[in-house]
Amino acid sequence: MRPIALGPDCGASQNRRSDQRRNMVWPHCSAGFQPAVSPTSSRQTSLRLRPASAFKRWRVGNPRYSRLEACATMAVSRRARSGWGVLLGFGLVLAWLLAAPAQDADHGTQALTKPAYPDDSPTNGLGSWIWAATTSDRQTCQFWKTFEVPANNPVKHARIMMTVDNEFTLYLDGREVGRGAEWRELFEYDVSLLMSPGTHVLAVNAYNSSSSAGMVFGLRVDFTNGPVEIKSDESWRIVPEGTKGWERRTRAPKTWPEATIIAPLGSEPWQEMPVRVNSMPTLEPIKVFFWQTGWFQVSLVSLFGLVLVISLRLLAQVALHRKEQWLLQQERMRIARDIHDDLGSRMTQLVLHGEVAQSELPSESETRSQIDRICEEARGILSTLDEILWALNPKRDAFRDFTSFICGYAQVFFKPTRIQCLFDVDPSVSPVMLTLPQKRALLMVIKETLNNIVKHSEATEVIIQVKWQAQKVLVVVSDNGKGFDQASLDPGRNGLVNMSQRMSELGGACIMTSQPGKGCRTEFSIPLRRARRTGWGWIRKMRPALDADEPSHQNKREPNFVSQ
Repeated sequence: MRPIALGPDCGASQNRRSDQRRNMVWPHCSAGFQPAVSPTSSRQTSLRLRPASAFKRWRVGNPRYSRLEACATMAVSRRARSGWGVLLGFGLVLAWLLAAPAQDADHGTQALTKPAYPDDSPTNGLGSWIWAATTSDRQTCQFWKTFEVPANNPVKHARIMMTVDNEFTLYLDGREVGRGAEWRELFEYDVSLLMSPGTHVLAVNAYNSSSSAGMVFGLRVDFTNGPVEIKSDESWRIVPEGTKGWERRTRAPKTWPEATIIAPLGSEPWQEMPVRVNSMPTLEPIKVFFWQTGWFQVSLVSLFGLVLVISLRLLAQVALHRKEQWLLQQERMRIARDIHDDLGSRMTQLVLHGEVAQSELPSESETRSQIDRICEEARGILSTLDEILWALNPKRDAFRDFTSFICGYAQVFFKPTRIQCLFDVDPSVSPVMLTLPQKRALLMVIKETLNNIVKHSEATEVIIQVKWQAQKVLVVVSDNGKGFDQASLDPGRNGLVNMSQRMSELGGACIMTSQPGKGCRTEFSIPLRRARRTGWGWIRKMRPALDADEPSHQNKREPNFVSQ
């Protein structure tokens, strides 16, 4: 006969003796077992030992147990004083149980064989306790492992469960995921958003203060076609201390030893864990702005390098150009010095010899008049030579020197006539620098204009204005002469054509306006730039050499103007 264990749920209808037998202490029973009572009679008891845990699982898992309790209660209540009645009631119940379908027994067996941990247990997916081959106090152990996420299999969910005795820092692809310092508690990290296709690196920096040490780890990745688990086992590598960048390395050297399994999960001294599961917030990918991406930084560095190369090339060209300008100025000064010392001195001697020969001849002599014309021509050549030397001299490139030269020339040119010359010079044009072609062209067109005034205008007053306007130098020559009709003016005259051509070659313009009886106004414009101090120290050091190479008597020499 199969014994049936009765628990304390039979109700108040049971007699006192059965209560005493059911509640008595059995000293000979080992822990984890309880007696089973077989009610063959009211005075007889049959004892059998059955595991308490097995009986509890059978009671919970068998739905027929509740019916058994109800029938037994009714039988005992009706025939509480009669042992035969009790025996008859239990016999009927026992016969009914023996005739129950087989699936009831099978159901109880499944309950007995139910896993120790249910499917939703927090310890599911965890591996074994691992550590280095040796354990010591105040020891640091660095664990490393890689895994691959395929591109054609999307990740639905990924979870990390772990703890370390005593402290740990978890890294995923070099990024710190979390920290913990209590081995009795599990730490859960949701890394679903970090599972991008490709190779990933798991790194744990563990620390043991004293006594036992170990790490337990479990990563469950749910793909579309099924889950994959990565547990703590001997496949993990131990990274030697002092290794730099090991949290991001995708390959492990052969010198990194394998981890050692210390104990399986649930073994001493970690059988009490977990007492709690700490669920951390879901980790999100770090937002990388476009200026933080590698391609942008490489492009920026490349662009900077290209700009640097171009800038150095331009600076080299500027330096070369300034060197050429300096050499050109040196050559101009040499030519001016040679002309002044050689040709100028000879022309001066020629004039002196002519004047001496002229003084020895009588005043009515035809030879003296010819010698006089020769001396005048020689003086004109000396004046032209002075103009050439002035234009060649690089120290006279400033516009203020040009205006001084023009004023002196005009005064000497109008001195034999009754024309009065007035000057209006804007002080802002003083720092403007002129090149040799610009000086030469302006000088020639102004001379041609003054010569035309003396020949054709019949003017008594001439005004020369010099202005700075819109990055251009304006030279305006106006008179109060009789003027002329521009429609009747021959545009093919050499003087007007030459003036316009000289200005156009320099990017400027020549504008002439006149009306009969209202004089004439001629305007010359040339685009120029203001002089700026150079930033090249070695060029500034060269400038005093220019001044030193020029003879002192040439600096003090003033041009000799001769009216034509």
